[in-house]
This record gives sequence, C-alpha cells and structure tokens, in this order.
Amino acid sequence: MKFNSHFLIFAFCFFAVQIFGQQEQQYTQFMFNKMAWNPGYAGSYVSPVLSAVYRGQWLGLEGAPSTQVISYHQPAMNGRVGIGGNLSRHAVGINQALNFDVAYAYRINMRQGKLAVGLQASLRNFRQNWSDKRLVGSQDINTDGAIPAEPTSKLVPNFGFGLFYKNDKYFCGLSIPRLVANNIDFATSGSVLSREVPHVFLSGGMVFEPSEDLSITPQILIKYVKGAPLDADLNCNALFNKRFLAGLTYRTGAGEVSSLGESLDVLFGIQATEKFYFGLSYDIGLTRLRKYSAGSLEALVRCYLFPPDGVVDYDRPNDF
Repeated sequence: MKFNSHFLIFAFCFFAVQIFGQQEQQYTQFMFNKMAWNPGYAGSYVSPVLSAVYRGQWLGLEGAPSTQVISYHQPAMNGRVGIGGNLSRHAVGINQALNFDVAYAYRINMRQGKLAVGLQASLRNFRQNWSDKRLVGSQDINTDGAIPAEPTSKLVPNFGFGLFYKNDKYFCGLSIPRLVANNIDFATSGSVLSREVPHVFLSGGMVFEPSEDLSITPQILIKYVKGAPLDADLNCNALFNKRFLAGLTYRTGAGEVSSLGESLDVLFGIQATEKFYFGLSYDIGLTRLRKYSAGSLEALVRCYLFPPDGVVDYDRPNDF
C-alpha cells in the first residue's frame, strides 16, 4: 500500500515526532483553553463559561492534524467547587480520537488566593480507517491480511488530576490529565507496541498594569513526557482598553534539534460584548515542515453565560 506524495511526507514527519512520545494535542491559545489540560481550572471564574476551539495544523499538508473542542465549566457551592467537561475530536491521517472528559475541582482559601485540587475522568475512542480513499493500494486490500478491510476502533478510560492556584496578580498550575499508560494497540495478539503516555503540564503567569488601559501578561506552559525532550510555550499578551488583545508565543518544540524551535505564533482577540470573546492565532513554522505547509491556524470563541455587572476579572480575556 502506498500514499500520495503529500500524505507520505506528512506521515514521515508525524511518526518521527511520535518516536519521542508526544501524544496530547497542542494549542496556541492555551491560556484560554486550560480545561484541556488542567481539571483544577474548572469553575475558576464567577460565570459559567462555554468555549469552542478549532485548530488546523500544518495547513496545505494532506492528512495533517485537525482538532475541534467544546468545553464548559462553572462554579458551584458559592465558588468552593468547580465542575466542567470537554468534548474533543482529533484527527491525523487515517487516525481519529474522540475524547470526553469530566472534571471536578475543590477550592481552598489561602492567605492571598485560592488553591484548587481537581480530578478528571476521561473516555477516549481511537479509530483507524484503512479504507480511506487517500490510501492507494498496490493490491486489493482484501488480499493483504495485515491490513484491516474495515475501520477499527478501541475505547479507553483514564483519569488524572490537577492543581491550580490563582490570585489577583498571578497563577500557577500542575497537572497530569491522564495517569494510566493504557494499551492503545489495535492488534489483538502479540506484544504491546503503543500505549498512552502520561503528560505533565506546568504553567504560570503574572499580570502587569503599566496604566489603567493596558495590562501585560507573560506566561509559560511547560510540557514534559518521559523519554522526550522538554517542550514549552513562552507567551506574552497585551490587553488594550480591557477589550483588544495582541500576543506573541514562541514554541520551543520537542522533535527537531537542528531547528530554532517549532514555531513563532501571533495571537489576536477581542472582547466583542460582555458575553463573547473571539480569538485567532497563526503559527509560523520554524522546522523543515515549513517547506510543505502554510503554518497552523487556530480559532476560539468563548461565551461567559452570566457575567456579573461591574466585575473586572483577569479571566476576561487574560483568563487566569
């Protein structure tokens, strides 16, 4: 069986990265999508929050990763508890993963802020489609016993935890959203070649306010996987008039040692109304993949369902 040229180039690059063990999706607007990687963030804002994210990675490269996410979280019991969940789809090549996560967080009052302890339960459905039309066989698929003639799928449960601390000026978090190294092989016999790998996320950030109409938020998200190079997103966002946001992110990358990093990302956002925030980002690739793709695009919409009148919170849109 063979691929067309673009599909083959992508497959080579993708599996080269996978050797290092990175499995979780990455998000350029990670500061507005903390529910994707830290259950301790659930209920961190006074209003229920509904978010939707679309990410198209490595545009122009057939079979490249594509991700869609819907998340929701809200406070309960006078803010002592937070609940929430994520529904996401991640497709790459002939592979697709549907994820459903539910999160619970309990907040502890500290001297200057609040510490949340979060738990997460998740269910993943992995699916492979070897009858995809982008795969061109050199012989009839039904005559090759090593290739499934029909799509195959597998359901995998998992659980994780997260810690999230915040006050009026800074935040930090630590999480492992999936702790169990589940077998995700589709083969029914033989040794296990593929497992889920626990990912550790460490985050932090701080707000500076040079003037009443300007706030600047530098922040970092560090991603660690055993056996893989350390990866980090270094971001700085500027919020003007509590409405317009512009930012820049440098992603160090974890796969190509010879490059200057993985990408340089630009972000733009607007708090269009009291309830709606819109964000858009574009990744400029720094690895050899830039020769074959037009970068990565990510769009985000957030709805604060019942924003309280007169409350100024760094969640909007700096999003602690």
